[in-house]
Amino acid sequence: MTILHRMAMAASNSFLSTPLLRPSVSQFPRRLVSIRTSCDPANMKKKKMHTAASSAIATESSESATLSQDDNVKTKRTTTQNEKTDKLILPTNESSEKLLRVRHTKLYPDAKVTIGPWIENGFYYDFDVEPLTDKDLKRIKKEMDRIIARNLPLVREEVSRDEAQRRIMAINEPYKMEILENIKEDPITIYHIGNEWWDLCAGPHVESTGNINKKAVELESVAGAYWRGDEKKPMLQRIYGTAWEDEDQLKAYIHFKEEAKRRDHRRLGQDLDLFSIQEEAGGGLVFWHPKGAIVRHIIEDSWKKIHIEHGYDLLYTPHVARADLWKISGHLDFYRENMYDQMNIEDELYQLRPMNCPYHILVYKRKRNSYREFPIRVAELGTVYRYELSGSLHGLFRVRGFTQDDAHIFCLEDQIKDEIRGVLDLTEEILLQFGFSKYEVNLSTRPEKAVGGDDIWEKATSALRDALDDKGWSYELDEGGGAFYGPKIDLKIEDALGRKWQCSTIQVDFNLPQRFDITYVDSNSEKKRPIMIHRAVLGSLERFFGVLIEHYAGDFPLWLSPIQARVLPVTDTQLEYCNMVTNKLKANGIRAEVCHGERLPKLIRNGEKQRIPLMAVVGPKEVEMQTVTVRSRFGGELGTMTIDDFASRIKSATLNRTSF
Repeated sequence: MTILHRMAMAASNSFLSTPLLRPSVSQFPRRLVSIRTSCDPANMKKKKMHTAASSAIATESSESATLSQDDNVKTKRTTTQNEKTDKLILPTNESSEKLLRVRHTKLYPDAKVTIGPWIENGFYYDFDVEPLTDKDLKRIKKEMDRIIARNLPLVREEVSRDEAQRRIMAINEPYKMEILENIKEDPITIYHIGNEWWDLCAGPHVESTGNINKKAVELESVAGAYWRGDEKKPMLQRIYGTAWEDEDQLKAYIHFKEEAKRRDHRRLGQDLDLFSIQEEAGGGLVFWHPKGAIVRHIIEDSWKKIHIEHGYDLLYTPHVARADLWKISGHLDFYRENMYDQMNIEDELYQLRPMNCPYHILVYKRKRNSYREFPIRVAELGTVYRYELSGSLHGLFRVRGFTQDDAHIFCLEDQIKDEIRGVLDLTEEILLQFGFSKYEVNLSTRPEKAVGGDDIWEKATSALRDALDDKGWSYELDEGGGAFYGPKIDLKIEDALGRKWQCSTIQVDFNLPQRFDITYVDSNSEKKRPIMIHRAVLGSLERFFGVLIEHYAGDFPLWLSPIQARVLPVTDTQLEYCNMVTNKLKANGIRAEVCHGERLPKLIRNGEKQRIPLMAVVGPKEVEMQTVTVRSRFGGELGTMTIDDFASRIKSATLNRTSF
């Protein structure tokens, strides 16, 4: 019963809380933050959460109980004209202690139990057991339901470290022994499910398995995972599950999951012919197809234009450099595991670049710089290469070669605030044009180990804080969460499903200026060390493109769509006129094409499937009147208009980033 009880415990502590909508055509969850708690006691003590999932290998998601009124759970019901939609404000582990307890709380007697952390939309638990299948998940879930029905109490016990070690050795759980060794606090806490099973756990849990609503729990999938993420360690079976307070919340989550699947950039990238990962070339290496490349071209052109307007100079730098450069920067000492092997060229070692920073510093060092020239702003769409395990690669979100929208600012100490504020304004300007207006902002301060004196850290941190206050953006303070070389601001964007994506980063750096010994001449003709600011707005073009695909579900706005208009002849008799229309549109800078060879209804359906914003239908009447009949993907039939009027309206909508 070990697996079942462990899963039950995990479920009891892994309640999720975030706004979701009941199935609706027009609306989807605003935010989904389902958190599955971990049964790694070290982690649990840090988060003050715990899961009861190990009780049944599957019970990890089975303890989702209903919350009481004092659990700050709100349900708001809204009614539209055509349908009633329940807008469920799903609780999170942070907002609802009972949900947390529900998510945290052996069909396979030989299974070894490891850990089960909460994740964004639920939890998972890893077991050392023979490979499991979806059929096994159903069997596990049935046993979880029985454990829930028995209403077994979950009892907390405190024991000494020696006693915990003795008990673990008695039941031969080597992974738990390793976990125990990593727990630094005493006493050790153990949770019991009735008199049948116990586990190391920091808690909390529901009072009994009966507090879990079995209809609000689901085991989702099973996958392989290395112990502690190390490919040299045993491969475990990872069971994913989700647990909620009631059945309606689970249904809303399932609806959200289906919508996320519909928007999956990997599927849409193939269906819309935007990009591919060619295994013949290697995993994690992106091929931009013509349509995807057009979107990238539009993004890059807009990015460059805005940066030039904001006083940046554009750079292009090499993809490789002598290995010594990465010794100076410190990357070979601190980042080697993410770098590719070096190349021997004419008895010198060269390295593919994992970062752009050292190159920009070399450009800065090419001449003597005066304080009068500050601030100096340089920017580059620079491709970098980082080694990732094949198992961690994921579409455009996790790749081995990608292009960063990288920029660096060299400035004086008293210019930090204004420069940071300028970066915030630029960031907002770029993100708004892609439809992202909701952000989560974090300010991370000095960690325990850091370079640079207290005075400069305080001055830089205050400058970042003042810039955020000036901007009027609310933010969370992450005390001690900064890099060792300077404080930073991180910005996450919220997409159409309410998911948050890390994109923008602004990082003050006291380290590289010292390592590369960069200086400027001050007003007294003395050499001083400048402040260096790293910043990225989109993060990487590949990842941002993936986010865009999912945000728009492949339905790019007219100005960003790879094909803005498709011209369709009723019969091939009108093909010559269609080609003339298309050429005229292209001459006006409009991305247009002709599509023919099928009956008109099928041509229209194909255009809809390909997310073409506008279709211009041409029949005998249109040829005679020198017009087109326009159909919009979202607006339906828009009537007949001249070619010049059609082109003019597309150009205006593109220029103003509006719909047709």
